[in-house]
Amino acid sequence: MAKDPYKLLGVSRSASDDEIRKAYRKLAKKYHPDVNKDKPQMAEKFKEISAAYSLLSDKDMKKRYDSGQVDSSGQQQNPFGGGFGGGGRNPFNTGFGGMGGMGGGRRASMGGSDDMAELFSSLFGMNMGGMQGGMQQRRRPAQKGADIRYKITLPFIDAVTGGTKKLTGGLTVKIPKGVEEGQVLRVVGKGKPGVNGGPKGDAKVEISIKSHKYFSRDGKKLRLTLPISLKEAVTGGVISVPLPGGDVELKIPKGANTGQKLRLKGKGIAGGDLIVTLALIMAEGDAASLSDWAASKETQNFDPRQGLLS
Repeated sequence: MAKDPYKLLGVSRSASDDEIRKAYRKLAKKYHPDVNKDKPQMAEKFKEISAAYSLLSDKDMKKRYDSGQVDSSGQQQNPFGGGFGGGGRNPFNTGFGGMGGMGGGRRASMGGSDDMAELFSSLFGMNMGGMQGGMQQRRRPAQKGADIRYKITLPFIDAVTGGTKKLTGGLTVKIPKGVEEGQVLRVVGKGKPGVNGGPKGDAKVEISIKSHKYFSRDGKKLRLTLPISLKEAVTGGVISVPLPGGDVELKIPKGANTGQKLRLKGKGIAGGDLIVTLALIMAEGDAASLSDWAASKETQNFDPRQGLLS
């Protein structure tokens, strides 16, 4: 036998509609299964208080209960015990039992299904969808939308200096300075739409970097194979070297050779060093002008490959 709905909600029989509503809200928060996942017994208690509120929130059913026409489960009280129409079927059965709601398309004058839907929406984010068939199944949880993936190839200098890149669909992605090969950049909220009110997914951009004829990188070190002329190699001097971050001055020692390395601190990537490897490049007229010198006695005894296998 169902329990007294007034006692279940902890209110007196003279309680106002607002008092009944407030009492139910307080108990619903306390006993809802979502906040008592480790206490399955609370689900039964929640059903009882929800059924009690369904009855007392319908002024007509509340009046019939108070007058003894229906019991606490909403069933018609039959003093003759034999049912109606000889078949035992109760024509006043509202289908109220348990979590049953008011049935028959009845709308409670105090708010009914709309009232319950409002309560559960505000308390637990539940979509009641009407009270037909009892407390409706819970709304599916909001889900973040799927990510959209892109892959772009950057020129080496652009990867070092950073900037912006326009992708398909009008999406613009910011490229940070010193981005690395294989790095994935995330653009929040530029993916596919969410489900049930969830946020949009993200755009994920995988970076590929083109190789460069003269520049390469090793972590934060920026490496440069720097062409120099014969004159610069022989006489030395200060030359201007164009770098991704702007020109710098570099001192070439006298008698410099191809393969000789020079270091400039802090001129690499993100505070790293610049490692310069010299590469002697002869002009078209250099060979002719040096032919007499090459035939001189001083050069004939020089073997640049001596000790190659040592």
